[in-house]
Amino acid sequence: MDNLIQYGYIGLFLGSFLAATILPLGSEIIFISLLASGFDKGMCLIIASIGNTLGGMTNYALGSLGKIEWIEKYLHIPSQKILSIKARLQGKSSAVAFFSFLPIIGDPLAITLGFMQANKAITTISMFLGKFMRYGILTLPFLS
Repeated sequence: MDNLIQYGYIGLFLGSFLAATILPLGSEIIFISLLASGFDKGMCLIIASIGNTLGGMTNYALGSLGKIEWIEKYLHIPSQKILSIKARLQGKSSAVAFFSFLPIIGDPLAITLGFMQANKAITTISMFLGKFMRYGILTLPFLS
C-alpha cells in the first residue's frame, strides 16, 4: 500500500481498482493518506469511486463468463455462495449493486450479478453510487 501512496492520484486509482477485485486489498488507507496529505478531496473522491467501480465491474465481467467452475477454481468463491446469492437476487433489480462496497459480500455480489447477466448500465450506476457514498463518508472528517 505504501508504494501506491507515493504515486498520488494514480496510486489511488490503482489501489481502488485492485481493492474492488478479488484481491485482498483495502483502498481506504491510500484514500485517507492522500486526504491527510492535502490532496484535493473532490479529486480523490471521484478517482477512488471510478477506480473502485471499474474494479467491481471487472468482477461483474468475470461472472458474466458464466463458468461457475472457473469462479470457484480461480476466484476462490464457493459455487454454493454464488448460487445462494443468485437465489436471493432472483427477480430483484440490478440496483442491488449499490451494496457491492460492503466487505465480504461485495465481490461475490458483483460476480453474481455478472453471472446472472444483470442489466449492465443499472449495475454500473448503482455500484458507482454505493462506492461514491462510502468514499464520501470517509471524506467527512477532512472537511473543514
